Amino acid sequence: MRLVSLLPSATEIVYALGLGDDLVGVTFECDEPVDARSSKTVVVGGRDTRDMTPGEIDDYVRTQMVAGGDLYTLHADALAGLSPDLILTQDLCRVCALPSGHVDDALAHLGCRAEVLSLDPYTLTDVLDTFVEVGAAVGVRERGLDLVRAAERRLSTIETAVAGRPRPKVAVVEWVDPPFTAGHWVPDLITAAGGVAVAARPGRRSVQVSWAELAAPEPEVVLVTPCGYHLDGAVRQAEAVLPHFPGAQVWAIDGDGLVVRPGPRLVDGVEAIAAILHPEAVPAARPGTITRVQ
Repeated sequence: MRLVSLLPSATEIVYALGLGDDLVGVTFECDEPVDARSSKTVVVGGRDTRDMTPGEIDDYVRTQMVAGGDLYTLHADALAGLSPDLILTQDLCRVCALPSGHVDDALAHLGCRAEVLSLDPYTLTDVLDTFVEVGAAVGVRERGLDLVRAAERRLSTIETAVAGRPRPKVAVVEWVDPPFTAGHWVPDLITAAGGVAVAARPGRRSVQVSWAELAAPEPEVVLVTPCGYHLDGAVRQAEAVLPHFPGAQVWAIDGDGLVVRPGPRLVDGVEAIAAILHPEAVPAARPGTITRVQ
């Protein structure tokens, strides 16, 4: 089966299922595994925001949304040339990836009969379920189940390690200018790691809040996990957070690698957060994934 992934997390799921050789098309943001983007046809492009500040990126996104513009460009000719059997996409967030409706319209225009599977998880359990969804769609459902079982074993290990220990209050900052609080599956990661997510929206969309709203619950730990950034970008953005939480630990986390992409590495994220919250009970996080900045 010829597969096309229109979001980075789906690309990671495909590789985790051992289907990397069947993947023929990806997006410009698919950077895990490292060879995914270089060895496949890029069928979705977007604006390069590497030289933009978080505030500039937010202004750009809002302007595009108000104008009804697109944040991503589907390279329809490239997609048609791949003759895909299954396209993996989403409707969860227009800022994160191309919506499935755009894909359906393009396929109809091209006369392409590929199946489209939209992955739209809102909780950690939902994320694990997508492993089975993708596996079943490709005819390897048991591999998806195996992937879920492996993730659940690791999560159970963390649960046992932190059981009975004090659970610190944790605030997650998903964006800094303006500030956004944690939504979707991110609060579940905090709970699984042995913390209490505060100023959060479990199972619901992340929303803009004020710094006062984030600080009001008096979090003991603040995690900066900006969407679209790895650890170096998170460390830079943490500077905006420090004045608002003078009495808390502030940590920068590889957001794209561990927290915001709904794929297999969310379990790595739980383990890394547990290492922050309960360093005496769980192994240290891998180098290059977390850094304490206050």
